[in-house]
Amino acid sequence: MSENNGLALFKSLLINDYGEDITRQIFENIKGNRVVSFRVNSLKTTKDDVKRMLNHHHIHVLDVPWYEDAMILIEGDERVLEQLEIYHKGDIYLQSLSSMIPPLVLNPKPKTDILDMAAAPGGKTTQIASLTHNQAFITACEAQPIRAEKLKYNLEKQGTKNVQLIINDARRLDDFFRFDQILLDAPCSGSGTILIEDEKTYHYFSDKLIQKSHETQVALLDKALRLLKSGQTMVYSTCSILRKENEDVIQKMMKKHPIELLPIEGLKSDDMMTLPSTLHHVMLIAPSSHYEGFFIAKIKKK
Repeated sequence: MSENNGLALFKSLLINDYGEDITRQIFENIKGNRVVSFRVNSLKTTKDDVKRMLNHHHIHVLDVPWYEDAMILIEGDERVLEQLEIYHKGDIYLQSLSSMIPPLVLNPKPKTDILDMAAAPGGKTTQIASLTHNQAFITACEAQPIRAEKLKYNLEKQGTKNVQLIINDARRLDDFFRFDQILLDAPCSGSGTILIEDEKTYHYFSDKLIQKSHETQVALLDKALRLLKSGQTMVYSTCSILRKENEDVIQKMMKKHPIELLPIEGLKSDDMMTLPSTLHHVMLIAPSSHYEGFFIAKIKKK
């Protein structure tokens, strides 16, 4: 699919979901690049130590109001950080702001069994380990061996403990397993990551990809709800802003499983634009210079 066809399809789907005014605003917001953001790895260091090192190298950053460990690079790109010792030691982890939100919504607890169903390259898995101070028992699933190697590398580099890596499609996990908390950051079309001036962000964007993503998401969420203990919560998220991959998936599961959506609180900020949703309580972040488009739902199994 050519870049024009990819963007044309994206635009037509947005108009169908949100109308022309919101679509026009989204296209205005994705004309440039996104900020570079990263997370302090509290398993290895402190934010103050990281800031001292950044100041030493005359690298300027901004704090993120809704997450103590997150920072935004004011000037330059990833290479500015990738040449630093704190990067090579695993003291920081390059991660988009939006992708930091699902683990925060999950609110992982120490001494619990947690499943990360599509874990590579490891940003959210290592964040869960950090949030629980390595005190949770995490199962990280990754279907593709090459991606699993990257996940294993990041788990070791970030100093995580109590993480069991399973190289298998999470849909094939035995229903014998039961988990206290589950994070399903599902494979998706990536519609929330599209940037107009970066052709590779929409080169493969197609109806076929969206349909395949939808089918995978339904199967994964169905499996997740079977593996989740009754009375417990999980998070479903995608880096897509299309209803077919988000609300439609949740609504299918509402007809099949006894679930309810829980409110998501305390993670909004002035620089975050949200989109209207057909579901109550979900978080639907619009793509912008600071945020990838992201859908997040906190689900309780009754």
